[in-house]
Amino acid sequence: MVNTSALPIVRKPSKVEGLKERSNFLREPVASELLLDTTHFTEGATQILKFHGSYQQDNRDNRIKGQEKDYQFMLRTRNPGGFIPPELYLALDQLADEYGNHTLRATTRQGFQLHGILKKNLKAAIAAIVHNLGSTLGACGDLNRNVMAPVAPYKNRPEYCYAWEYANGVADLLTPQAGAYYEIWLDGEKAISAEEDPAVVAARQRNGNGTIIHDSVEPIYGTHYMPRKFKCSVTVPGDNSVDLFSQDLSLVVITNPQGELEGFNVYAGGGLGRTHNKEETFPRVADPIGYVDKADVFDLVKAIVATQRDYGDRSDRRHARMKYLIADWGVAKFQAQVEKYLGKPIQPLKPTPDFKFLNFLGWHEQGDGKLFLGLSVENGRVKDEGNFQLKTALREIVEKFHLPMRITASQNVLLYEIDPANKAEIQQILKRCGIKREDEIDSLVRDSMACPALPTCGLATTESERVMPSVLERIRLLLDSVDLPNEHFIVRMTGCPNGCARPYLAEVAFVGNGPGTYQLWIGASPDQTRLAQVYLEKMSIDELESTLEPLLVYFKQSRNLGESFGDFCDRVGMESLHQFASTYQPTVETESDGSIHASVTNDKKRHRVSVPPEVYSRLQEVAFREGKPISQLATTAIEEYLKSLG
Repeated sequence: MVNTSALPIVRKPSKVEGLKERSNFLREPVASELLLDTTHFTEGATQILKFHGSYQQDNRDNRIKGQEKDYQFMLRTRNPGGFIPPELYLALDQLADEYGNHTLRATTRQGFQLHGILKKNLKAAIAAIVHNLGSTLGACGDLNRNVMAPVAPYKNRPEYCYAWEYANGVADLLTPQAGAYYEIWLDGEKAISAEEDPAVVAARQRNGNGTIIHDSVEPIYGTHYMPRKFKCSVTVPGDNSVDLFSQDLSLVVITNPQGELEGFNVYAGGGLGRTHNKEETFPRVADPIGYVDKADVFDLVKAIVATQRDYGDRSDRRHARMKYLIADWGVAKFQAQVEKYLGKPIQPLKPTPDFKFLNFLGWHEQGDGKLFLGLSVENGRVKDEGNFQLKTALREIVEKFHLPMRITASQNVLLYEIDPANKAEIQQILKRCGIKREDEIDSLVRDSMACPALPTCGLATTESERVMPSVLERIRLLLDSVDLPNEHFIVRMTGCPNGCARPYLAEVAFVGNGPGTYQLWIGASPDQTRLAQVYLEKMSIDELESTLEPLLVYFKQSRNLGESFGDFCDRVGMESLHQFASTYQPTVETESDGSIHASVTNDKKRHRVSVPPEVYSRLQEVAFREGKPISQLATTAIEEYLKSLG
C-alpha cells in the first residue's frame, strides 16, 4: 500500500487561476462582453478587466434595495516614475469632465485614477489615454504594477536620472506581450511608443536557467501570469520617497565617485495587504537581498519574478503575495532559488546612508537652470470646489507652459522644466485659484494619505478620504489642547485592511474595521522604514480624542530630545502605552457649565471658542458624514448667522 500521508498535498488552484487560463491571454470574456448593451461586466470578466487597468465599481451612496446598482468604472494609468507628459494630463483632465466625475485622483503608486466612467464610454476613454502618450495596461491585475521612482528631476545628480531610466526599463521588461489590450481598446492599432532599450529586449528573451517560458506569447508571465500583483520601485541611496520597504522588489541605484552607474542594491518581500481576524495575513517590510552589477539587473528582476511565478501560492489568494513566500521560506532559501535562476551568486549589499522620507514640495532648482514645483494635493484629489480650484489651475498652467508632470508616491503633483522667468506667473495662477503654498498647509495634512473608500470602493467598510480632513483637524485641536501645537507625524487612513494608502508604515494609522470604526496602528518610523503595530483592534471614530490624548501626553512627558511620535511609541512599547492610558486622568480644562473648547484658525493664529458638549458632538457627527473639518462647519454657521443680522 502507498503511504498517502507521505505524499505532498496538492491544493486546488483558485478560481481566478482558471479565469486567467481560459482568457486567451487576457482577451475573454472582456472582448465579448464589451459588445453587449449592458451597464456592467460579469464577475469573471471583471477579474480579467483589471489587467487592462480598470475596476468595476458602483456608487454605494446610490444603492437602493431591489434596483440595479449604479455601476461605474475606475480607470488607472500606468506611468513609470509617475511621468505624465502635458498631452496626457490635458487629455485626462478632459476625460474627467466628459466621462468621469469631474475629478482626477493621484494614486499612491504615482498614477492617476479616473472615477465614474460608464461601461459604454470605457473604450473611448482608454483609447484617448493611449492616443495621448498614456496607458492603463497592467495598472491592475496579477502582474507587475506601475514601477515607482523618486520624482525629483535633478539634472546634476546622475543617480536620479538612472532611477528614472531603470524604472522605465523594468516596466518595459515586465509589460504583458500579448496583444489583447490593443485589440480590444484600439481595434488592433498598436500604440506609438518610444523604442525599447535593446538590453530590455534581449533580457526578455534570454532563458536565464528557466526564467522564461518558451513558445509562449508571454515569455516571462506564461498563461497564468503572477499569483497576485507584483510591485517594484527604483530609488537612490537615502531617498525613501517611494516607500521602498513596502514593495515586492526595490532596486537602489549605486554609483561610483564619478557618478557612473555600477549596480543596484536589492530589497524584496515587502507588502502591506492583510485581512482582519486572519492572523496568517500580515504587513511585511522588504528584506535586503544583496547587490548586483548593472549588467545583471534585468536578469535579476526576471529571476525574482520567476521565483514568485513558479513558487507563489496559487490556491489561496490571501497568501499569494511574494512576502508570504519569503516569510515561509526564509530569506536564505529565497535567495538561493533566485541565484539558481540568475546563474550566479548575489553579492553582499553595498553601504548606503539611512533612508529618509522626502516630499519635494515647493520650488526647487533642477540643476540645469530650470525649476520644479511640488504641489501638495490633499488625498490626491485634483478638483474644483468652492474657492479651491486646483483642477483649473493645473489645466491653465500645463496648457500655457506645456509642462511635464510627475506624480509622487504621497499623492502630490510635481511640475518641472519651468523657466525661471515664468515662476511669478505660475505662482499668481495658483494664488488666484486658492492653492496654498506648502508652508501654509498644516503639516499633518501635507504629509497624510487616505484611500478613496466610500462610496466607490467595494471593499471599504467605512469612510476614509471623505472624513480625513475632519480627523486631521481633530488631531490638530487635540495637539493644541495638550500643548504640542507644532507637532508633526505621518497619518494615514484606509477604509479596509488592504492597505492601499500604506497605513502600516505610518506613525498613526486608522484602518477601517466596520462602520465608523477603525483599527488603530501606531509606532512606525517617520521615514517609513519600520512597521507600525496594532494599538487597538476597534476604535469608534467618536473616541478619537479620548484614545489619543493619553498617548500624546505620555509622549510629551517622556520623549527624548527630538524624538518623533512614531519612534517614541516604538521605544516604550505597546504594553507601556496601554498601561499609561489605563491610569490617565484627562487634564484638559472644562467650563463650569460642562462646555468644552474647540479652536478655529485665522492665518497662523488660533482663537478659542467654547461650545456645549452636545453641540460639539453634533458638529463631529456632521463633519464625519460630510467629510468636512469642524472649523469649516462652525465658520459657515457663524457667517450665515452674522449675515442674517445684516
